[in-house]
Amino acid sequence: MLRRFWKLHGIGNDYVYFDCFDEELPNPEQVAIKLSHRRFSIGGDGIILVCKSNVADAKMRIFNADGSEGKMCGNGVRCVGKFLYDVKKLQKDVLTVETLSGIKTLVVTAKDGKFVSARVDMGKAVLSPEKIPARFAGDSVINKPLLVDGNKYFVTCVSMGNPHCVTFTDDPYALDLERIGEKFERHEAFPERTNTEFVHVDGRNEITMRVWERGSGETWACGTGACAAAVASVLNGYCDKGEEILVHLRGGDLTICYTDETVFMTGGAELAFVGEVEI
Repeated sequence: MLRRFWKLHGIGNDYVYFDCFDEELPNPEQVAIKLSHRRFSIGGDGIILVCKSNVADAKMRIFNADGSEGKMCGNGVRCVGKFLYDVKKLQKDVLTVETLSGIKTLVVTAKDGKFVSARVDMGKAVLSPEKIPARFAGDSVINKPLLVDGNKYFVTCVSMGNPHCVTFTDDPYALDLERIGEKFERHEAFPERTNTEFVHVDGRNEITMRVWERGSGETWACGTGACAAAVASVLNGYCDKGEEILVHLRGGDLTICYTDETVFMTGGAELAFVGEVEI
């Protein structure tokens, strides 16, 4: 079958989007594997299906480049917001998107009738090891040692609807991420695998991070990862709770605000191109 697709990205975190309001996409796991290849296909971090929802304006389903289904994607949910606003013409100031991690609320900023950015209520940061999940003792995992590939790292673990392991380093871009990223992802401490953020503190309320995403490898940006990195920075005393934290990623910047009740993420979304693909 021939299916229309939209290629959108949030600061370089790029997925192939399909309109599934009226027509399902068969076998999305295999479609994600096929279309994500950057040399032999469209290329992307995976695919996202925009579907009807009984409880929100739309439902998003995320399939990583390896075919595994993801629970949440921070940059992806903003792109879904742009798809709803610009393509489906659901031009509201506030949009809601159903995910496997709950309903996310987007406060939209638009210009000349087009979606520009959104502030997303990402929900409460989960610190309990059982709920992340992460195999550590205690009520939280804050600056605890973890042996990975023979080296000791001090990690802080957070769930933002998916598991994250944050470690602070002098230079994230000096790391051999292709080697150690997968070691973190598949470490026995993380029964459902984990995303890993390598973070440098640039100054008060400003950090730089590099991310290895489970199922996709290194990506240029990760919205939930930026949230987790900001939360970890507050928990370790580098940033201030309730203040805006500027997070620099390979693909651009996000602004995160961590409060006792929730985590807010603010950033843009852009359309790269529209096309058709035979599936």
